[in-house]
Amino acid sequence: MRASLIQIAVDEGESVNSRRSRVSSLVREVAERERPDLVVLPELWTTGAFAYELFASEAEPLEGATYEAMAKAASDAGVWLHAGSIPERVASGDLYNTSLVFSPQGELAASYRKIHRFGFDKGEAVLMGAGSDLVTVRTPDAAIGLATCYDLRFPELFRGLVDAGAEMFVVPAGWPARRREHWTLFARARAVEDQVYVLACGTGGTHAGVPQAGHSIVVDPWGEVLAEAGDGEEILTVELDPAKVAATREQFPALKDRLLGVAAPQR
Repeated sequence: MRASLIQIAVDEGESVNSRRSRVSSLVREVAERERPDLVVLPELWTTGAFAYELFASEAEPLEGATYEAMAKAASDAGVWLHAGSIPERVASGDLYNTSLVFSPQGELAASYRKIHRFGFDKGEAVLMGAGSDLVTVRTPDAAIGLATCYDLRFPELFRGLVDAGAEMFVVPAGWPARRREHWTLFARARAVEDQVYVLACGTGGTHAGVPQAGHSIVVDPWGEVLAEAGDGEEILTVELDPAKVAATREQFPALKDRLLGVAAPQR
């Protein structure tokens, strides 16, 4: 399996429409040049994860302009596309930070509303609703568990995804530069403790005055970093072996020794 992570620089001088067009072109270009099976984009790349004042004005229905552009990009490129996340507005007017995954035919394969919202008593935490569902999507190569940015700090979510069959976690993010060490630490920790691949795709640039960490990263089930970006706009392409997940769990069967959070056997 071959995967490409597109680390976009989300800068304030670019309009949402212009960025949407640029990213659509990037997906097609990367697919043609790198020949990936899967392409991954970052969190809230249409607005910037810290541009709170844009969430309401740029929010769109699930099947809005970004949905249409990304569905077409996936179909044109013939790839599985994790299109990062968008500020989604539902019929009630509530907002969610929602990830979209498209098949190579341009069909929506999965959507995930971010469960853990960042900001404590401000920003995303008060402007957006919390999702409630764990989501996995099955591709021909691997079962992918979906999570977003701040979710990385909550290992119980990822154990739930493993129990649902996930062999790989894809995590779009807009992670701040001042906590970059946490970003790489959590990506590696989730890979090691759950014996999966982690593909974590961040943004470069600055969101509403907040410098972004960049450093998109791909980690294998043993915690080895297969590729890591710098802090600017960059594309990572890696070769993955989904069979390594089962092999790792067989060689070092730590997940079988779980005692907490596991349903009691039937008697």
